[in-house]
Amino acid sequence: MTTILRPRDGAAKVVPIELFFDLVYVFAITQLSHLLLEHLGAAGAARTLLLTLAVWWAWMYATWTTNYLDPDHPTMRLTLAAMMLAGLSMAAALPEAFGPRALWFAASYVVLQVGRSLVVAVAARREPIGHTFRLILAWQVVSAVVWIAGALAGGTGQVVLWVAALLMEYVAPWHGYRMPFLGRATTAEWAIDGAHMAERCQLFVMLALGESVLVTGLTLAEGEHLSAATVAAFGVAFLTSVAMWWLYFDNSAEAAAERVAAADDTGRLGRSAYTYSHIPIVAGVIVAAVGDELAIAHPLGPVSTGTVLTVLGGPALFLAGHAVFQRVVFGGLPGGRLVAVAVLVLTGLLVLAAPSLVPPVALAVLAALVVGTVALRDTRPRTAVRSA
Repeated sequence: MTTILRPRDGAAKVVPIELFFDLVYVFAITQLSHLLLEHLGAAGAARTLLLTLAVWWAWMYATWTTNYLDPDHPTMRLTLAAMMLAGLSMAAALPEAFGPRALWFAASYVVLQVGRSLVVAVAARREPIGHTFRLILAWQVVSAVVWIAGALAGGTGQVVLWVAALLMEYVAPWHGYRMPFLGRATTAEWAIDGAHMAERCQLFVMLALGESVLVTGLTLAEGEHLSAATVAAFGVAFLTSVAMWWLYFDNSAEAAAERVAAADDTGRLGRSAYTYSHIPIVAGVIVAAVGDELAIAHPLGPVSTGTVLTVLGGPALFLAGHAVFQRVVFGGLPGGRLVAVAVLVLTGLLVLAAPSLVPPVALAVLAALVVGTVALRDTRPRTAVRSA
């Protein structure tokens, strides 16, 4: 009898069905960046953050699932296909998730999360990991009620209940999904293939960077007047994306994968390094993409609060997230990244105090210089481990 578990006879590789599954999240990332662009106020940013956390959580649970279970097993292939359908529906509802499509979004998210956990809990019921998935299923059933209740409530009630639902889901792994009568799981039971987990998260960062490149190209293509400032902003935005890619992928991504794979408790380190620490990294790339679009569309125009927070805040968030990632995996405080974050934040505060003095393209140039400097400073022989 064939097992549904993924073979552990070597480093697991990402297979085509996983890459196919990721296509849904290309669309989801695009929806999120457009949503933030259209609602640049505090309320819009908070709602976009909430939805980003939900989208990330859905994708991350799929990643943990395929780390344990063989995605090429017929049951898992069908499950991933069904998850794609639910994920596509969820992504389609994102722009109006706090409006007429609230129930649509909540129902799609619930079907995706609960449906996957139910299939896995049944399929792996005789395997050691089955206990953890039964606990996950129990927690997601409880949070599903809160998601649906929030969608039905609307208004402030929707926000409060959806925040509560997310908190429940994000806190659950830290206490081992403890449930009355069902007990709890420990990270020792969550032994993962570190190389596979790292590769999956690297791919998601690449998807987010792809959105940044796409936005940059489309904004230039749709511009009515290609001035020198517009072309300059386009070039600077591209260089910022290259610097982000360089910083993440040059050496630390590979070294982190090796460190996680060699850890005594791979489940615990993988949870901290990838499930949680990658959230600001991905969010930073998405926010920076919005800033790129604003800078290219209006390179010499007035600087709004939204422009400052996206053009400088996106790279700052990315650098802060990468600093946390480095701290979790390698230990120590990555001083170079912290200094860069401070430079971006302080510059942003100064510009907000006198917004008429600096055009958006100048902010974009500063962001590119800061991220590029950190990336170049971090470039070492490929055998070195990143800690700065």
